[in-house]
Amino acid sequence: MRAQKSSPKPPAGRISNRRYYDEFAPRYERGRGAGYHRLVDDLEVGTVARYGRGKTVLEAGCGTGLVLERIAGFASRAEGVDLSAAMLAQAKQRGLPVVQGAITALPYPDDCFDVTCAFKVLPHVRDIEGALAEMARVTVPGGAVLAEFYNRHSLRYLVKVLKPPSAISERATDESVYTRYDGLSDIRRVVPPNLSLESIRGVRVVTPVSHLHRVPGLRTLVGAAERAASDAPGARRLGGFLIAILRKRAAPEPARGGG
Repeated sequence: MRAQKSSPKPPAGRISNRRYYDEFAPRYERGRGAGYHRLVDDLEVGTVARYGRGKTVLEAGCGTGLVLERIAGFASRAEGVDLSAAMLAQAKQRGLPVVQGAITALPYPDDCFDVTCAFKVLPHVRDIEGALAEMARVTVPGGAVLAEFYNRHSLRYLVKVLKPPSAISERATDESVYTRYDGLSDIRRVVPPNLSLESIRGVRVVTPVSHLHRVPGLRTLVGAAERAASDAPGARRLGGFLIAILRKRAAPEPARGGG
């Protein structure tokens, strides 16, 4: 009996975000249309719908356009930007208006979107303050910035610490890219002064491992619990992902001269 050929061992060192997502692009959508991944997408899209229905929306870090395509169904205009050309190639195949660029230097003018959102992107950005400042810059005064963080006070973080690396290609794993984990107090510290933290929403609050969502009956129960916990005041703080709902402050009116 012939022995199976093993896959090459991924390098131990970190790689750039652009290279990581170019590597990930061919496998990124595997299993994303059902179970755990579908639930996460539903909660993220639902958050955008609360603030962006009938409005202009930018998704920073849109990837292959899975979430952006759904946002386009209820927004008056939805656009996307991403660092990875390989990810964007799939978004363009969906007919979505996307451009290549970094979240720390968004290729848009000031005050041009009602809502700016980023999911699973900010945790891989070292200059988190710069990224949030850019998201705020392109958002209109009074508009919403929806910024998702990985939460270090969560079951998901504990699982990530204990589990072995997961391959995302033959040359890289999910530990090949820079990743940060932030609690609510950390998020408050990095929010720029022109944004105010209005609320948070928790995603993956009660799911210890994603495989639970592959079991039909259990999937329904856990899914219902996740939807209820996402907005529950105590439970939402424990989400594996924390969506910070930030509001851009109106610019102060110039002082009037004395008469």
